[in-house]
Amino acid sequence: MIRLLLAASVAAASAGHSSAPEPSAPSHGARGGPVLPGFAAALAERPMPAGTAAWPKMSRAEGWSRLAAASSDERQGVRWDFANGLIADGRGADALGVLEVMRADDPDLALVPAWLRAKGVAAVQAAHLEDGMASLADPMLVSDAESCLWRLRALTTQGQSRRALAQLRCAMPALNARGRRGRYPFILAVATAGVALGQNRPVIDWLAVLPDQDPAANLLRGEAMLALNDIQEGKLRLARVALSGDGEQRAAAELATLRVDLASHAVPTAEAAKRLDRLTFTWRGDEVEEQALHLRLDLAVKMHDTSAALAAGAALFRYGAPGPDAGALSEQLRGLLATALSPQSKLPLPQAAGLFWDYRDLAPAGAAGDRLVDSLIDRLQGAGLYMRAADLLQYRLTATAQDIEQGPLSVRVATLRILAGRPELAVRSLRETDQVAYPASMLADRRRVEAAALDILGRRAEALAALQDVPDAVGIAAEIHWQARDWAHLVEVGEPALPAPGKLSDVGQAVVLRHAIALAMLRREPALARLHARYVASFATLPTAAAFALLTAKPDTVDPAALARAMASLPSASPAGEIGDLIEEGREAMATAAATPPPA
Repeated sequence: MIRLLLAASVAAASAGHSSAPEPSAPSHGARGGPVLPGFAAALAERPMPAGTAAWPKMSRAEGWSRLAAASSDERQGVRWDFANGLIADGRGADALGVLEVMRADDPDLALVPAWLRAKGVAAVQAAHLEDGMASLADPMLVSDAESCLWRLRALTTQGQSRRALAQLRCAMPALNARGRRGRYPFILAVATAGVALGQNRPVIDWLAVLPDQDPAANLLRGEAMLALNDIQEGKLRLARVALSGDGEQRAAAELATLRVDLASHAVPTAEAAKRLDRLTFTWRGDEVEEQALHLRLDLAVKMHDTSAALAAGAALFRYGAPGPDAGALSEQLRGLLATALSPQSKLPLPQAAGLFWDYRDLAPAGAAGDRLVDSLIDRLQGAGLYMRAADLLQYRLTATAQDIEQGPLSVRVATLRILAGRPELAVRSLRETDQVAYPASMLADRRRVEAAALDILGRRAEALAALQDVPDAVGIAAEIHWQARDWAHLVEVGEPALPAPGKLSDVGQAVVLRHAIALAMLRREPALARLHARYVASFATLPTAAAFALLTAKPDTVDPAALARAMASLPSASPAGEIGDLIEEGREAMATAAATPPPA
C-alpha cells in the first residue's frame, strides 16, 4: 500500500512541478522509468548517528505533504526522511516499502551503509528477521553500534542468545544514546538472552532500570530468580505476570511456575501433565508452546503414557521449526511408535492400530517401516479386525509400494476387504491398481480375487468374465455356478473337470457329488447312470458312499428326506480351494454387516 501511495504522490508532484529542472539525458532504473537525480552519493557522505538521532521523527501528514511538494531533485531526500520517521514510529513494514521505491529509482543505494542499515532495521521491526540480518551483517556495518544493537535484538528473537550477547559491547554506545523509553525493547532482549544462557544475576541488574510493574520485565525477573533459587520471590513475580500480562506472558509465567513446582515435587506428575495439556490447548504457536510440548513429552515418557508422548512429540516434529535436536526427536518418536506396535506392548490392539494411523508419518522408512506395518496387519487379521488391517495395508499400498509391488499387496487388501464384508471396496482396490503390467501369475491372482468379490456382490456375469484366460479357473467357475444353483452351467463346466476314478480326495468327492446333484436336478437319468457306473467302486469304502448311491439313483425313487440328509453330508471342501472359502466367508461377513445397525 505504501508503494502505491508513493507512486501516486510522485505523479501528483510531477504534475504540480512541471517547470522543475530535469536531467538532460535521464537513465533508466529497475522499473523501466527515469532514474531520479542520484541520492546514493549524498547519503554515503552523511555520518550515521546512533540512538534516537539515527531515526528522526516525522509525522505521516508532514511526510505526505513534503512528498507532494518535492521537486525531482528533492524527492529522494524527502523519501529518506519519511522512511526514517516510519522507523522511529515502529512502522518497519511501511518503511521497507519506501526504501524499496528509493532503491528502484537509484540502485546504487544498495551499496550505501546508511540505506542498508535502515533496510535491516525496518525488516527486524517487520519481523522479517532473516532479511534484516542479511542487511545488518554487511561488512560495512560490522562495527556500527546501531547495527550491533539491532542485530542483538534480532538474534535474541531467533533464539541465538550467545551470538546476541556477543553484540552487546559494540551496541552499548547506541543503547546509551537512547532515552529510557527507547532502551526498553533492547534491555528486554539482553535480559532474555541472559536468562537463556543462565546469566541470571546480571539479568536482575539489567532489569533494575525497568518499571517494577512491567509484566515483560517481571517475567524475566521471575525466571532469573527461580534459577537463582529465590523461589518465593520468583513465584511472586510470575504470579503478578499472571494478573497483568498479555496472553503470551501469562502462558510463559504458568509454564515457568509449573517447572519449579515439578522440580520441588510440589505438584504430582499427573496433575502437571493435565496443566500442560490445558496450557498447550489454550496457547499455541510460539516458543512457549514449544517448551511446554517438550516438557509434556518428558512427563509422558516418565509416566509410560505412549499416546500422550507421541501426541506431544508429533506436534513438535510436524509444526516446530527444525532445530539441532530434530534428529534425536525423530529417533525417539520412532522408538516410541515401534514399542507401542510390538506384540509385547500392553496397548489394546485397536488402540495400537489407531496410534500407527495417527502417527504413520513418524514410522521408520524402508524395510524397517514395512516390517512394522506387516506385523501389525498380521495381528489385526488374526484378531478378525479385517477392515483395520485393510486400511493400514491400503496406506502402504498407496504410500510406499511402486509398480509391480502393488500386485501382491492389492490382492491382500482386496481379500481383507472381502473378509470385512466390503467386497465393493475390494473391487475398487484392484481396479485402482490395474495400470501396471503385472506378470501372468500375479495377474491371475488378482483376477481370482476380483471374481470372488464380484460374485459376492451378485455380479455373476462380471465374475465369470474376470476368470477368462485365468489358468485352472474351472473350480472357481464351478463354485460360482454351484452357489447360484445354475445346474446347467455347473454340468457344462464340471463335466471336463471330473476326477479320474480311483482314490478320491475330499475335493474330488465334492466335485462328483455336486455334479450328481446338478444332473439329478436336470433329471438327466442316463448321465446319472454313467456317473454311477464310473465312480461306484471309488465311493464303496468312503463315508459318502450312501450319499453317492442316493444321488445317482433314479430321481423318481429318491426320498426327499433322504436327499436332504445326503446334501448335508457333502464334504465341505470346495473345488475352488481358498477362493471358494473366501466367497463363503465374504457372503457371511456381508450379511453380518448388513444386519448390524450403524453406530449411533
